[in-house]
Amino acid sequence: NARLAADCRKCRPGLLRPFGSVNPTLPDWREDLRRCHEDYHMPGIRLHPGYHGYRLDDRGFAELLPLAQRRGLIVQLAVRMEDPRTQHPLMRVPDVDTGPLPALLAARPELRLVLLGALQTLRDDAITRLIRAGEVYFEISMLEGVGGIANLLDRVPVDRILFGSHFPLFILKSAILKLRESELLPAQTDAITHRNAQRLLKA
Repeated sequence: NARLAADCRKCRPGLLRPFGSVNPTLPDWREDLRRCHEDYHMPGIRLHPGYHGYRLDDRGFAELLPLAQRRGLIVQLAVRMEDPRTQHPLMRVPDVDTGPLPALLAARPELRLVLLGALQTLRDDAITRLIRAGEVYFEISMLEGVGGIANLLDRVPVDRILFGSHFPLFILKSAILKLRESELLPAQTDAITHRNAQRLLKA
């Protein structure tokens, strides 16, 4: 996290905003959270339950959420990092089960949660429950299908959708083309590409 913050500072101010990784299964994770906020001045944190080996109904995760909320941190949660079809059968990382999230979010209405790589795995009813439960956002890097964003807008309000590319693991142009092949109004494109993110970061 310290290296990430230092590398982002080398770029033009405001161009890159670091989100530190916190693992609530480690003994000193609360100190990691504090450093991300107080020392590195990060706007949020990123969680990788699939790789760090915990579920969303584990006690550490439930304890982390209110601490992040009190600090005003955005929480990014990686539901999927890599398509299981490209992973070796003996080294597969399962998608994160988001089932416990609605109940956790309902008790924390001020928490801002961004789900990463979730749009290949979550079905309509799961997305609806999450949107109703709290301030949940979805990014488009793993959204597939013709007219993907236009179809997504039938299920998700435009102010809850964020541009995401999963670069460098994915090709950046792929995410840009998703914006072009869906018939979007200029205001919808502006919201998805930058206005929603600006509002989220300023909150």
